[in-house]
Amino acid sequence: MGIFSRISEIVNSNINAMLDKAENPEKMVKLMITEMEDTLIEIKSSAAEVVAERIRIERAAKKQRAKATEWENKVNLALGKGRDDLAREAVEQKLNYDEQAGSLEAKQAELEKMVNQYQNDVSRLEEKLDSAKRRQRVLLASHKSAENRKRVEQQIYQVNTSGAFARFDQYEQKIDRFNAEAEVYQASNESLEKKFKDLKNENIVEKELDRLKTKASGASKTGKADSKTSDK
Repeated sequence: MGIFSRISEIVNSNINAMLDKAENPEKMVKLMITEMEDTLIEIKSSAAEVVAERIRIERAAKKQRAKATEWENKVNLALGKGRDDLAREAVEQKLNYDEQAGSLEAKQAELEKMVNQYQNDVSRLEEKLDSAKRRQRVLLASHKSAENRKRVEQQIYQVNTSGAFARFDQYEQKIDRFNAEAEVYQASNESLEKKFKDLKNENIVEKELDRLKTKASGASKTGKADSKTSDK
């Protein structure tokens, strides 16, 4: 494939349409960028050669024009001296250099068009290359995001299919059972402590009751003794 036909194919291509049809858009963009970069290097190298050739031709054309001017001056000199024969020969030399200069200048003009074409192609291809690189960054970011999402979904799927949450429920039920048993033991301990406390309180009440009975009995005996003494 020639360089200009390859440039035309790349520059005129619709990147989005190509990516939509590609089985692997990321790989497609990478290949496209590589192709563009290689072509861009080739274009610039070829353009440099054309510029160098144009400069060489331009320099040669100027030399031929200078020669033609010299022979024109000789024509005028010969005519001034009345040497028409020499003037005729000088004219022939001048026309020869004019022809060579004209041919070189025509070639120089063609090379100038080629340089302009190269510059235009470089500009358009660099624009497409920037567009492809921007699309590549978007694709890479999308690919990374898709991979992360896939990894998350796989983790969720594995958790669901492995019955991890079911085991969590079992663990929670065990913990609830342990808490319930602990509350039962606590309630039993509190009930036992209450019984002993009630028993202790009962002893205290009995003692207090006995003390009050004894006190009341003593007071009753004292009252009877005082009554007997007063009767005497």
